[in-house]
Amino acid sequence: MLGVKTMMQFLKTILIALFATIMAVPAWAVTDRQVREAVEDELDEILPKDKNPGGAAIVVRIEGRTLFFNFGTATRGKPITSDTLFNLASLGKTFDTTLLSMAAIKGELSLDDPVTKYITELQSGGDINKIRLDQLVNYTSGFSMPQDRPPWPEAHYTLPAFLQHLKTWKLPKDHQQGKDYIYSHAAYILLHVALERRFGMPYTELLNERLIRLLGLTSTILPTHRNSVAQLPPALMQRAVQNHDENGKRVGKPGNVQGFYHWPGTGQMFSSARDMATFLAAQLGEVSEPAALREAVKLAHKPIAANPPSFLQAQAWEVRPGALTIVDKNGALDNTSSYIGLAPDRHIGMIIMTNRGDQYVAKVGRRTLLRLGLPAEVAAKELEALEQRDE
Repeated sequence: MLGVKTMMQFLKTILIALFATIMAVPAWAVTDRQVREAVEDELDEILPKDKNPGGAAIVVRIEGRTLFFNFGTATRGKPITSDTLFNLASLGKTFDTTLLSMAAIKGELSLDDPVTKYITELQSGGDINKIRLDQLVNYTSGFSMPQDRPPWPEAHYTLPAFLQHLKTWKLPKDHQQGKDYIYSHAAYILLHVALERRFGMPYTELLNERLIRLLGLTSTILPTHRNSVAQLPPALMQRAVQNHDENGKRVGKPGNVQGFYHWPGTGQMFSSARDMATFLAAQLGEVSEPAALREAVKLAHKPIAANPPSFLQAQAWEVRPGALTIVDKNGALDNTSSYIGLAPDRHIGMIIMTNRGDQYVAKVGRRTLLRLGLPAEVAAKELEALEQRDE
């Protein structure tokens, strides 16, 4: 027979478990129809009008189920489906930081390691020795290139030219590393090189071996590129969209990539809505393999630096506190726009991929998440505040 103390402890354990179960169940359920209505309502702002080309593939992960919505055309005469292939643009950075965080969780590297610990030929340089891995992924290293911002001056870098530039790079005056934000795509190119050196394999192979294949993402790829076209396998190229600018004018051929760095592992990733649905579930902590993934996701989402006034900077991800905390990342080129957003507390996520440039998909995504994740009256206030901030 259980003693009184043991019985009380047993009852306490049951009550804690019961409370946790109640808290995990939302106060209201969202039907598939309500999800569709919210998606269609908010997406109307960016969908092509008057039979103009282009469209969007959408994924919503909510209450343990995945919903797909597809609109418009991938190429002439071919509708967008959940297997259509899109250029992810900067959404690829969320793969980078997941990979980096997994390595940190496993103890294979430390986020505060200097870059020159792995790219040893840079140790003869100057300020480059001050840059740490975590500063690369949260944009506080101070390192950037002129090509990271308008007017995006034309330049082409081979790996030797890039490394030579790094040896002579100077930290901007008065920049506080770890605190001051300077956007830098070049920082992620440098991260790729550092991880290649740490693990002794090309970055594409590293990404495939440690993340893409383990998640079963058969349509996700970081291809080499030639003459602004990704070298996709024929089966994937047939599913690649034709990209357009914001006015519907064609930009490049299917598989178009853009960038200033010309060696393997520096291009843009491609994926489908179906694959990104799995990646989205992983970012919500709903995928248990590989073993370090869940903890790595939490680490990558953890705010590291403030970027006032409206969000906190994590590893590529932006964390937006509020009635519904949103963790998200957008991607943008002149011919493609993409978004991944999470409301971790409500286990809701959303992917938007379009084949048109300069579309405000981040705002569309945030508005949709607020509508799905909050009671109507609370969502209305948050949506009004969002509109005033014009995010």
